[in-house]
Amino acid sequence: MRGENQVFPKDPAKTYGLMELVKGTSPMVDKGPEDTVMAWPNLLILEIVVTLGTVVVLLIMSLLFNAPLREPANPGVTENPAKAAWYFLNLQELLLHMSAALAGLIIPVLVIVGLMAIPYVDRSKSDVGVWFASKKGKRIAAFSGIYTGIILIALILFDEFIRVRSIINQPEAVPGWIIPIVVIGGLCFLLYVIIRKWQPTRREVLVGFFSAFFVCYFVLILTSLFFRGYGMHLTLPWHLPPGAIPF
Repeated sequence: MRGENQVFPKDPAKTYGLMELVKGTSPMVDKGPEDTVMAWPNLLILEIVVTLGTVVVLLIMSLLFNAPLREPANPGVTENPAKAAWYFLNLQELLLHMSAALAGLIIPVLVIVGLMAIPYVDRSKSDVGVWFASKKGKRIAAFSGIYTGIILIALILFDEFIRVRSIINQPEAVPGWIIPIVVIGGLCFLLYVIIRKWQPTRREVLVGFFSAFFVCYFVLILTSLFFRGYGMHLTLPWHLPPGAIPF
């Protein structure tokens, strides 16, 4: 359809192509929305070439360089610090500050469900394919990232040096459940209140919270990876014991 009633109106602000459709020169151009053609064979052949090229590069690298393997595992000696794979280090960091069930099960499940719910919460078709949705969304994302980074680092340092669990250890539910839930819930609510000052759309609010999740994910990984030494205590990276970085 042409004119004001186009099904797929052109938008110069979009930074994406429609799924299964790519720009190209073909007798079919001008027949599809936004001058696009079918992904087969135009896009898929290029993806296959890139995949094969990546495999060749990795094969050559494996022939030229030895893998950084460590000594065989010794079941009689526990590593100190014993660190998980890098993609689980964020959960391992959380385990230091709250109950194992809360850090290892409930929070990850809530985060995954929240991420899955985003397309159902935000059903607007405006600003689709635009990074951060708008200029206001960029400011919200930047603020959320800085806010989360500063608060999270401050909390890690506070818990390391104040040792909340050593001060409040009975009952276990207080330092393991109640305090973490109150702190996390309160900080999320505070972030929402601050974001509301921009009078954001629903999508911009979600952009803010996703930015906070993104920063939180990587700050926890980097903290556990580069700043946890003997006994998983905070230390400077150049004071880490041998084997503290699991790669």
